Amino acid sequence: MSVPVITVDGPSASGKGSVARRLAEALGFHYLESGALYRLVALASLQAGIRADDESHLESIARNLEARFLGGRIMLNNQDITDALYTEECGTRASQVAGLPRVRGALLARQRDFRRPPGLVADGRDMGTVVFPDAALKVFLTATPAVRARRRYNQLKEKGIDATLQALSRELQARDARDAARAVAPLAAATDAVQLDSSELSLEEVVSRILGWWRERGEREST
Repeated sequence: MSVPVITVDGPSASGKGSVARRLAEALGFHYLESGALYRLVALASLQAGIRADDESHLESIARNLEARFLGGRIMLNNQDITDALYTEECGTRASQVAGLPRVRGALLARQRDFRRPPGLVADGRDMGTVVFPDAALKVFLTATPAVRARRRYNQLKEKGIDATLQALSRELQARDARDAARAVAPLAAATDAVQLDSSELSLEEVVSRILGWWRERGEREST
């Protein structure tokens, strides 16, 4: 029997990362934050002074990442780079390199390797459409642009990073446009995904709703 997968896709700051982590904890599943892999490529390229359009060198970085995920911290070449990974500069570069076919191809097998018993919850932008098209449950999480900008602002503020709502709103809009327009794996809900707007819902309410869908699926299969 195939190892079950739940995918949580959606635009930046839709809350998919927090939701996916909570789901994995509740179910005892493994967790994949696919965006962290693209951010790792982005950060490594920034540190090495490689241009965002240098696809050959970026593919090489993606294939040879010396990265480890340890208890909520992320190590690159034995250095803790968790905080650097979630700056706006790194996020912008990650969105740029994610549009390169050779980078996406280099990371595809690495992402699929996270699928291990007893199950996996994976969040990203193409988890349900490209990486795990056979996922047992696919969720596409959205929120209004204003809510997403406020969430990102609060995240950065908690980390002590200066930002303005206006600048964050502009960057989110630009990132959405890039993600939706890219030729390879554009941001889009899978045809069989359940769409959920989290704008007016708490994290706990979103997680509870998805867990309910998961239980309903199990009940249907057992009858």
